[in-house]
Amino acid sequence: MTALSPVLRQATPVTVDHGEGCYLYGTDGRRYLDFTAGIGVTSTGHCHPRVVEAAREQIGSLIHGQYTTVMHRPLLRLTERLADVLPAHLDSVFFANSGSEAVEAALRLARQATGRPNVVVFHGGFHGRTVAAATMTTSGTRFSAGFSPLMGGVHVAPFPTAYRYGWSEEEATDFALRELDYILATLTAPAETAAFVVEPVLGEGGYIPGNTRFFQGLRERADRHGILLIFDEIQTGFGRTGKFFGHQHFDVRADVITIAKGLASGFPLSGIAAPQELMAQAWPGSQGGTYGGNAVACAAAVATIDVIESEGLVDNAAARGTQLLAGARTAATKAIGDVRGLGLLVGSEFTTATGEPDTATAAAAQQLAAQRGLLLLTCGAYSNVVRMIPPLIVTAEQVDEALALWNGVLDEL
Repeated sequence: MTALSPVLRQATPVTVDHGEGCYLYGTDGRRYLDFTAGIGVTSTGHCHPRVVEAAREQIGSLIHGQYTTVMHRPLLRLTERLADVLPAHLDSVFFANSGSEAVEAALRLARQATGRPNVVVFHGGFHGRTVAAATMTTSGTRFSAGFSPLMGGVHVAPFPTAYRYGWSEEEATDFALRELDYILATLTAPAETAAFVVEPVLGEGGYIPGNTRFFQGLRERADRHGILLIFDEIQTGFGRTGKFFGHQHFDVRADVITIAKGLASGFPLSGIAAPQELMAQAWPGSQGGTYGGNAVACAAAVATIDVIESEGLVDNAAARGTQLLAGARTAATKAIGDVRGLGLLVGSEFTTATGEPDTATAAAAQQLAAQRGLLLLTCGAYSNVVRMIPPLIVTAEQVDEALALWNGVLDEL
């Protein structure tokens, strides 16, 4: 008899029978308000009728057409549709399956296009679990421990995590930019640095938004030294932050972005977007993959973009995100040291009376929420941040429902 790997850990006790919108229905007959969204994947909710119909129709005509062997219409249509939502200068795309693959593709492009070996990532970032992506990940050692040696050429600079440092945002930003300059002077010469790779909002690192001055500081240094600025939009893309892409909050231009998660409402699909002139500098044969750009996933992605636009889900994410953040801050008890977020990415950080990370209470809150019918996840280096990631279709009433359940959890704790 076979079984799942014993090291896989399920965050909730729920076995799902089916999902609809913002709700999951367990095999036990219970209904759960899902504020995990498959870790930010089910952007249009569970089984949105238009996504289901697009996938069902595509399955009946072509399930898989390997895209370096034959071309298919869903891939061409998706490429055209992305032009409507991507920043105009990011006019060339490459598709893969997972976020890790997208990050590796962006890294490969940056090194090949610049001829430089090194990259700078930012402390607390999560970029994936494959060797290169795990090397670039600093949100927790669990993602990179136990299979060293890792990839060379990766240097880590501070992110302006004001709460952790105990500083103002201005002080944290000054420190982060000053340390980046020091890293360029002492660890990786600008002429050997291919790219800065950064999340607009740290995801696994604790739902910590960056800020305009920090990202514009990265842009200025990238321009000065011929370094590429790569935004990892895997969790922040496709409307989740209240703009179509997270970096658009900060009036900064990306050279490359990575995309995945909310792109196809649950179907495995990822990619990178870059200017054609830059993408053309990838070496022949360096981009490909058996399942990348799968026909059914592409059809689902086209439907996802259509739903996001026609139902005004980017604006909804902004409005409901404001409501959710305000409600989470009002609910916060003395066990919660900080509540922060951007759009429909909201995190509550649990700390002790002395300000130390309180992993046990965060875990208890997350489990108690599941018992009450609200599904949440934890994140952060110490897993002491409880995060809320509802689908973009979430209503004001469902946000209120979640906040009422959350208030009950905090009262019981």
